[in-house]
Amino acid sequence: MVEHTRTLGFWVAFALGLGTMIAAGIFSLSGTAVAAIGSSAVIAFVIAALIAGITAASYSEFASIYAENGGGYLFSSRTFDRDLLEYAVGASLFLGYTGTTAFYLATMDEWFLEFVIPHGWPVPHGSIGVMAAVLLGALNAQGTEESGTFQVVVSGAKVAVLIAFIGGAFAFKAPAETVGTFTAAISTDIGGIVSIAALAFITFFGFSAIAASAGEIIEPRKTVPRAIAASIIAVTILYTFVIIAMVNAPIPAEVIAQEGETAMGSVANAFLGSIGMALIVAGAIFSMISASNASVLAASSIGSLMGRQGQAPRRFSRIHPSYGTPFWSVVTVTGTIVALIVAFIMLLPAEGGIAGIGLGLEALTGFATFNLLAPLSVVNVALIVSRRRFPDIDRPLKVPLVPLLPILGIAANLGLITSLPVVGVIVGTLLITALIGAYLAWGGAPETEELFERIVSPYSPEEMAAQSAGGGSGAAADAAPVEATSEAAATVETDRFRILVPVRRPDRAPTHVRLAATIGNLYADDPVVQVVNVTGIPDQTPSEMVVDTAENRASGIGDELAAADLEVDYTVQGHISRDVGFSIVQTAREDQVDLILMGYPEESAEITQRVEFDAPCDVLFSKGFVGRETGVPATVNVGAGGGPHHAALLPFVNELAADGSSIHVINVRPTGSGTAEDPGETLNALPAAESVEVHNVTANSVAEGLVTTAAENGGILVIGASRTRRLRQWVLGSTPDRVIDLAEDADVPVIVYASETSVRGVAEDLVFPLYRYFEKLRTPDHQVVDRGQSGDVEG
Repeated sequence: MVEHTRTLGFWVAFALGLGTMIAAGIFSLSGTAVAAIGSSAVIAFVIAALIAGITAASYSEFASIYAENGGGYLFSSRTFDRDLLEYAVGASLFLGYTGTTAFYLATMDEWFLEFVIPHGWPVPHGSIGVMAAVLLGALNAQGTEESGTFQVVVSGAKVAVLIAFIGGAFAFKAPAETVGTFTAAISTDIGGIVSIAALAFITFFGFSAIAASAGEIIEPRKTVPRAIAASIIAVTILYTFVIIAMVNAPIPAEVIAQEGETAMGSVANAFLGSIGMALIVAGAIFSMISASNASVLAASSIGSLMGRQGQAPRRFSRIHPSYGTPFWSVVTVTGTIVALIVAFIMLLPAEGGIAGIGLGLEALTGFATFNLLAPLSVVNVALIVSRRRFPDIDRPLKVPLVPLLPILGIAANLGLITSLPVVGVIVGTLLITALIGAYLAWGGAPETEELFERIVSPYSPEEMAAQSAGGGSGAAADAAPVEATSEAAATVETDRFRILVPVRRPDRAPTHVRLAATIGNLYADDPVVQVVNVTGIPDQTPSEMVVDTAENRASGIGDELAAADLEVDYTVQGHISRDVGFSIVQTAREDQVDLILMGYPEESAEITQRVEFDAPCDVLFSKGFVGRETGVPATVNVGAGGGPHHAALLPFVNELAADGSSIHVINVRPTGSGTAEDPGETLNALPAAESVEVHNVTANSVAEGLVTTAAENGGILVIGASRTRRLRQWVLGSTPDRVIDLAEDADVPVIVYASETSVRGVAEDLVFPLYRYFEKLRTPDHQVVDRGQSGDVEG
């Protein structure tokens, strides 16, 4: 099974917290805070830090217990038995992280427009933030180790920039004058201090990004609490000196108030000149990018855990086989960030929004902070409940003064919510309510363990023979779950080329295994075939009612394979499942198989649809091989197709050519339905074939031309799955279906090749029908490029 590898040490964890905290909160809010309450901004930031520190203590204790990704959502789900509450916490944190990232990137967008992009250029507000969100999503999809290294570098750079800014400020005025100016600017506006503290809280929420990424961190039980404490202390000290510097700026308060989120750049210009301003601008951009990067990592971790627990689409939990990241969760996080920037900044700015509705950056801050503060209150409640429900659990770090300290954290968090911008809280409440309503209507997805169970573990012919020798009739003598112990059975755990063969009828198992062995030997010297039989569990039927059936079916398949005397290593396993297609896909994913070979759909197209759409590898659907020799065929017919599935099958055909098969490319010009193809790309992709015979065929349909010519040539026919499957919602589409029907009557074996579904593949599936239509209008007939011998056939 593809799993995360822990790659982040203390410094990366510290940088995650530091990078999230040193961001728009200081570069944007410092100007707003100083303009509103002067030197008391230090008090506001310290209050925010103390409130964050209380909840950070709860996070630290939980992180010392549960060293996994997920943060507050994980802690709540391990403490409460209330599904809806757990979902609300996860959804709110997901919106909080994505909203925070949208706020950072929207603020960065303003800095770009003010200091980087020449004034007058027609660059829409929010466009730079959208582009940055897409790039950060791509970075996090590539791997957490890469984004972690990036985090350390950028966090170090922006700390250096802040130190330079602070040094410039203290060099500008003598220490005594600095203290005097700071003291004179202290405000007694309690309401203003609390309001700024509420906005500044988003700055210190970076501690949760560390806990949310605990599954990526080395020795998380020690590293996470230390990194949380170190980052909060370091940031509070830095922010204090930055506020002192801002108060001592030789710029009037009204100018700072007018410039708002970009005021720090003008202050740096006054202290350090144009070079200093450029340095701060660069530091601000670095800060907001690194903070966004940490929040994307945290949000995708929560999305992945929600998918695994069935409270989000299961696809969110899938780990990309190459990158080792929750790819679809990262994609969803990126899309949500883009949508928030577009909504709050581009469509509904503070002034001049659609239909007079104005949101803007301040509302976005309130939206994000609300969705962070609300679940943090639940986490504090969870600590109290956890102490009572699980008094004996090992707690490497134990927070003192429980329940007093968590109660104080709950009151402080809820108090800060009352000081947030009202419009942001309203939007946040409406959106989270809508998500809860959607979840109630959906009902959630069952967890993996609820969908299928391996009743008969993978066992080999040697183990089957050992059972038989022990007394009984074949494998069925003692058809109980067997652990794979022999060398052949243990191949599931090795790096050998693996082909998964789902088998429904035991008598067809030998044919499928022989064909799988032939195909496997094209790719590797020592392949292993994994045979699986899945027994469906009818609705409203207890799973234990079908266990005996599953064991007997697996045993029957084992007996058939043993009698066939196959020259290939194979294992047999039996599952019970409420979703047969999911069982096949999940087995392929967990066992990291390289290829799936299964029969063409006859009765259960929905099973094949699930396998073809969701499989983590290419899938071959076979038809017409039962009762035939399944070695390397002397003749292979392939259609002159196009698209991702056709491109994926060409290496397979090329391997057959390298093993001695004669290749025939069939190019059909349909007089009825269908569109002709250009065989040039097909020919260029078959370098292993010494010669390729091209057949230019005229027929009523593509399917008719393919089958008629293949029947005349002899051998097998290989075609790609349909490229209009997404619109048709049918796995293989009309042409492959017609080919199968005609091939059965003509006695032609067929393999339909479906490539692994990717984001690009989905896009191509959707766009291809339009391409096909315009291509047909542009070039009714293609020029045929022959290589080797060719012939014309009328069909």
